[in-house]
Amino acid sequence: MFEKPPPPRLDLIRPADLDDAQRALYAAITGGPRASQAGTVPIVDESGRLLGPFAVMLLTPEVGHAMQQVGAKIRFSTALTARERELGILAVAGELRSDFERLAHEPAALKAGLTKPQVDAALSGRVADGLTEDEALVCRLARVMTAARNLSDADYEAGLAALGQERLAELTWLVGYYSALALALAVFRPFLPESFTTAQTGQAAGGLPARPVARLRGDDRRPGRGAHRSAVRRRVHQERHAGQVA
Repeated sequence: MFEKPPPPRLDLIRPADLDDAQRALYAAITGGPRASQAGTVPIVDESGRLLGPFAVMLLTPEVGHAMQQVGAKIRFSTALTARERELGILAVAGELRSDFERLAHEPAALKAGLTKPQVDAALSGRVADGLTEDEALVCRLARVMTAARNLSDADYEAGLAALGQERLAELTWLVGYYSALALALAVFRPFLPESFTTAQTGQAAGGLPARPVARLRGDDRRPGRGAHRSAVRRRVHQERHAGQVA
């Protein structure tokens, strides 16, 4: 479970206070393909202020615009299915202990047809029952890539054989994009309205479910590597303790 999050560092910006460059970015985010999922994956609060990673993108509008374009392509223009995509996002959120992304994407995962136990398993570093072989592989590889920042030869070959080069590349970009959002949210900790957590969960947010350390496959089974990775994860977790991560 999460510790109580540290205080926010970044206030949300009212639409009336945006400059011209920020206003153009705001329009691209709220009026683009994400608008069709505004009721599922939240973009703005009740005052129209951009939430989460989008609030951070406003700080550098040109870079933020490029980032939101990458995110829109990953969410709406890939060969991954909606279920595969949401499993990948939840796997990243679980590994990085990202309460914002859990709250943002759990409803989307449920809407895509995943069950609550399957969502909880993905967040906890487990492969749930009832997934297709490809879905289970996507979930596991996303977790491994997030934790190890790499794939072993065995996992790479398994991903290539099952998903093909295009879908494996899309999954890799997905992991990289949501990991980048996690870093931005951890550094800037934008204000998160209570209405966001209430709307997304129907009750006060309770943090992510407890999870075991992700199991790595293939070459990662070599003697000594598991202990080394466990030590790395413990150190990273300690350094990340102040994280409202995306």
